[in-house]
Amino acid sequence: MKLASLRSGRDGELVVVSRDLRHLVRASSVARTLQAALDDWEAAAPKLEAIYTALNAGKAQGAFPIEWSEVGPPLPRTYQYLDGAAYVSHIKRNRAARGEALPDDLMEKPLVYQGISHGFFGWNDDIPLPSDALGIDFEAEIAAVTGDVPMGVSPQEACSYIRLFMLLNDVSLRALIPGELKRTFGFLTGKPASSLGPIAVTPDELGELWCDGLVGGKMQCSVRGEAVGSIDTGIDTPFHYGDLIAHVAQTRAFEPGTIVGLGTVSNEDESVGCGCIGEIRALETLRDGKASTPFFSFGERVRIEHVGHDGESIFGYIDQRFVPATR
Repeated sequence: MKLASLRSGRDGELVVVSRDLRHLVRASSVARTLQAALDDWEAAAPKLEAIYTALNAGKAQGAFPIEWSEVGPPLPRTYQYLDGAAYVSHIKRNRAARGEALPDDLMEKPLVYQGISHGFFGWNDDIPLPSDALGIDFEAEIAAVTGDVPMGVSPQEACSYIRLFMLLNDVSLRALIPGELKRTFGFLTGKPASSLGPIAVTPDELGELWCDGLVGGKMQCSVRGEAVGSIDTGIDTPFHYGDLIAHVAQTRAFEPGTIVGLGTVSNEDESVGCGCIGEIRALETLRDGKASTPFFSFGERVRIEHVGHDGESIFGYIDQRFVPATR
């Protein structure tokens, strides 16, 4: 099924969305928010599925056309946000461009950091930042949303705890990140609040796209109105969602609503383009000795959309610009 949140208060109002992304039904009879549904998923999911079935059959009471401007992030705030760097070509290119060595255990343990778990922006929200001299970049990802995950879960078991998938724009400030990483304490100011696509989708809704712990299909990315990537999301990574979840769950349990990203999508085939400006610049540096593609200036836009093998949009899309922050 497909779920979303209308803009309402801090946590939104849960709605069920039709498969063709044209109509919705309020789901307050089941749960007021998506987080509330995730907290009681075993009881809520069958009721939401019944609404979804009726909606797709044209029989749902209270259904009305989607007004996209009213749709916000599915989970405006949650209990944990974990993001990885699982696509190896992304890691190799960026580190090679910086003259840095790869971790010795790159293929054995996933790279994961813990980011901001609140303040997620919606699919069309402006992203306010203090300066456009900070190397503003996007990172196109598909994020999983988990239910309760027990400590010590195996990678194979971990995938069964995934409840939903969403689009994610992991906003990055490239001018700040290198200095933070050199201090060996990880990302902080270089990773401000990120944004989520409008639609959250259950794994079963993905059909054959959900295979071996990865979501297949193509991630289509545009920068300043120009296409920069059409990247296969189901290949070129040694790690799947279960691997990342199990890696972190070695020492902690997860609360429902934990968001887990695999990192910027990237393929070994350079001809498919890139899922962030940083990787574009890395390839330019390796090829030409210097980067020529600029990071974002205020007023410029990024668009991210994931499509299935038939070209159908799975999660809606992200289309937003970067703007000066105001107090």
